[in-house]
Amino acid sequence: MKLIIAVIRPERLEAVEEALRSALEEHDRFRLTVQPVEGHGRAGSEPGAPFQSTGPATGETGRPAPSLHLQLTIGVNESHLESALSAILSGARTGAGEPGDGKIFVLPLEDCLRIRTGERGDWAI
Repeated sequence: MKLIIAVIRPERLEAVEEALRSALEEHDRFRLTVQPVEGHGRAGSEPGAPFQSTGPATGETGRPAPSLHLQLTIGVNESHLESALSAILSGARTGAGEPGDGKIFVLPLEDCLRIRTGERGDWAI
């Protein structure tokens, strides 16, 4: 099992959900949690990004102002990982891909328990 953490633009959520449904509909083996997050990419990597000062006006350059994104947490069985990743990429990417489109992290998922039934492992996803 794998845990996917994807940080995407809020306006791309519907497209990501649709892509996931299309890619995994026959399996129904993923679950999705969405939460709003704030953050920024590498300092200065996004042209025209607004900056916040980190100190008094003494010439300090500051850091990029945080931008609002959504964090998706998705549990998938390993056999569906590549399909899920492709779906997230296609749904989250804007046009040819722009700075700020987001990131995807993949982590091992040691166990999963369904509270309602007590099921464990890949069947609990």
